Amino acid sequence: MAEVVVVGVDGSEPGVRAVRFAASHLSGEGGRVVLVHVVPWSPYAITTAEDNEERPARRRQEVEAGEALLAPLLDEVRAAGVGAEGVVRHGHPAEVIVSVARDHGAAHVVVGRVGQSRVRTLLFGSTPSHLVQISPTPVTVVP
Repeated sequence: MAEVVVVGVDGSEPGVRAVRFAASHLSGEGGRVVLVHVVPWSPYAITTAEDNEERPARRRQEVEAGEALLAPLLDEVRAAGVGAEGVVRHGHPAEVIVSVARDHGAAHVVVGRVGQSRVRTLLFGSTPSHLVQISPTPVTVVP
């Protein structure tokens, strides 16, 4: 069975490097890459009535923007001879990436390391560090 690698994509340069890393390691092996873009969203967010009325339209726009972000990366992976598909979801990035990895039977998760201040990382954590803690499959963090 062909190996499946899930790659978290956020529009950053490290995210693009993560896609290229995964594609280069699957090239010629018949593997498949699943690119995942997560639009951060929390059910605990405080919203107004107006926000709730506009939310469905904004969610559609967010998904379309995510699909537009993934499209050139999917083309690049496919041009390298690797099967690829894209997924855009709302939620907590690390949790959604793990969920997609489980759904696709992924053997590996790859993400880019996005630099942020030490204070921000201490207060809020980071998606790569959270993935390393919760993922049932190996996680590679690409600088």
